[in-house]
Amino acid sequence: MASISLKSISKAWGPVVGVDAVDLDIRDKEFMVFLGPSGCGKTTTMRMIAGLEDPTGGDILIDGEKVNDVDARDRDVAMVFQSYALYPNMTIYENIRFPLRMRGIPRDKHDKMVREAADIVELGDYLDRKPRALSGGQRQRAALARAVVRHPRVFLMDEPLSNLDAKLRLTMRAQLKHIQRRLETTTVYVTHDQIEAMTLADRIAIMNKGKIQQLGTPDEVYNNPANVFVAGFIGSPPMNLIKGDLDNGAFTGASTRVPGIGQGSRKNVILGVRPEDISVAEPGHGHLNSVLYSLEPTGDQTLVSALAGEQMVVAKGSRSFRQTLETPIGFTFDVARCFLFDAASGERI
Repeated sequence: MASISLKSISKAWGPVVGVDAVDLDIRDKEFMVFLGPSGCGKTTTMRMIAGLEDPTGGDILIDGEKVNDVDARDRDVAMVFQSYALYPNMTIYENIRFPLRMRGIPRDKHDKMVREAADIVELGDYLDRKPRALSGGQRQRAALARAVVRHPRVFLMDEPLSNLDAKLRLTMRAQLKHIQRRLETTTVYVTHDQIEAMTLADRIAIMNKGKIQQLGTPDEVYNNPANVFVAGFIGSPPMNLIKGDLDNGAFTGASTRVPGIGQGSRKNVILGVRPEDISVAEPGHGHLNSVLYSLEPTGDQTLVSALAGEQMVVAKGSRSFRQTLETPIGFTFDVARCFLFDAASGERI
């Protein structure tokens, strides 16, 4: 197993900066998720750990050893990609066995190692089949077994579930977490899907514009966002963000007034409140008083939306809540669960 340290790691292509002086310590046996939108630097950071990209600044250490100049094949890391990258002319057995052949593992050990890896991902009955005979989820498990088979120090996974449908992603998330806990292998996982990040990670590094915006456990980044970007990126639906001012401790914005939320007065602030921290109230008796904009029953709950100026605000109502669109409605906020951000910097107040 291995710890990973990134010391002011940067990657630039001329004037274009992809990763900007990132510092990060990944603990031994930890499941670390890099989360962020496309182009934020998460995949480039992982590729530098793998040795597939050379940093233009900073150092990468694996178990305390600087590996900047170590070839990718000698870093003892295994990658699982978004595309399964299985050899179509080989059986699943031979696909899983391939890394053992490439690394010169004695042939008399291959069969036992391949079958152990296949059993871990529950593919023991499919070893004689070609990839085209397997489902998408089975192919992804085969790719995972190929990474598992040689017991690397580090797993690197680049959006491995993106090509699967919603039901398969749910199943594979559970399997990935189970396998990682069983093998106790340090894992770096890249995704733009915040549900994957929240369910899989020990810690999440939320990235934007080449920098880590916040690092913490899923609970920490969800319950205590450091800035507007994190607040709006984590959560489904994401946190509501309402522009306004602070007037003697009361937030005032379009159709919105929330007393006792802060101290003093300041212009250009943003109130953040999550949909589950909003209750539907009688019209005229809420912190936000508007008209019903939309109603979305999801089975276990109803997403209720109203407008605060041009900003749509979403609340999670009961599964039985129904009301005609364009009729008056009130929203009451849990003041203890509201956040204030500076509109100019985006930072938490």
